[in-house]
Amino acid sequence: MNCQSQSETGALLGYDKTYVSAIELGKRRLTDVTALRHIADRLALPPHVLGVTDLTDTDFRAMLQFGQSTVRLAEIARQTGHASEAVTELWPLIARLEARAHDGHTEREALRLLADARLGLGTALGNVLPEERLATAAHWTAKSLSVVGYLNDPALTTTALRMHGNELRKAGLIGAAVNRLARAASLAPNPMSRAAVLPLLARAAGVLGNAPLFDRAIQETRALLDQVDHTSLVNPVALHEIELRGLIGTGRTRAAILRAEQAAPAPTTAIASQWRVIELITTGKVRLLAGDRHGATELLTQAVGEARVQRLPHQLQRIIRSSEDALPEVNDAAAQTLSQLRNEMAA
Repeated sequence: MNCQSQSETGALLGYDKTYVSAIELGKRRLTDVTALRHIADRLALPPHVLGVTDLTDTDFRAMLQFGQSTVRLAEIARQTGHASEAVTELWPLIARLEARAHDGHTEREALRLLADARLGLGTALGNVLPEERLATAAHWTAKSLSVVGYLNDPALTTTALRMHGNELRKAGLIGAAVNRLARAASLAPNPMSRAAVLPLLARAAGVLGNAPLFDRAIQETRALLDQVDHTSLVNPVALHEIELRGLIGTGRTRAAILRAEQAAPAPTTAIASQWRVIELITTGKVRLLAGDRHGATELLTQAVGEARVQRLPHQLQRIIRSSEDALPEVNDAAAQTLSQLRNEMAA
């Protein structure tokens, strides 16, 4: 826009032309809803073009309230072992939000809800899909990143990178996972956000075989456990499982066996149901490496039953790999259970 048109625009809006120029150059940002409504009114634009919702749009407000509740309830369902129900709840919400965005409605609240819903869907799919389809889960968490970048919210950016990085790890894209998780840790705005990232970074580093990165992440997480509130991820029980798996992944089997022989840490908070399955499998694998076939059989058999109840095909595939030639009965049971889940999913 030239100087004259800036003057005309400023006169129309009631702003000085230098203020208009600063807005155009990105030196000033308009976030005040009243100001945005004023500009839309003066320029004869629909408010939603500037990301402002019409105050009379009660349907939109109801959708926001409903959607926020849906995302929260879906996360509770996933954490309590009902990830498939979370997927069912989130699909319609995402379809509605994406249709609204496609029509040009880019209200900040709606975009934030869309990002949260996509992250929730990707994470839930990461629980219920078998390994060969886990890229779909990573796809949905990735779809949140473009929206998150637009919102410019450090806490949300950290969360999105953390969740996407973890789904990339599960999909076997380990280098990309470490990259996203390391970036999430560097952007974390507070100790709690960083503590939520570091265990997942340690897990990915273990899979990658990067012992120095794994050790640093574990040590810092352990230090932060005394400073932050414990969650289903940030707690001694989860860290114990991550440490065992990482020690094996970085070639320190003997250290993993010695660590497993110590008393398991007492729970300090409620643990997500799928974490119990993950812990059983990892501990069973360590028992097998230590030559304790009986103990490994007990733990992995229990894990098969839990994975069946919670419909966790990826964890059944972990059991199959862990038991393979050493525990044929467990291997057969896990393979049969996985086949049953596949048939149910196909139906």
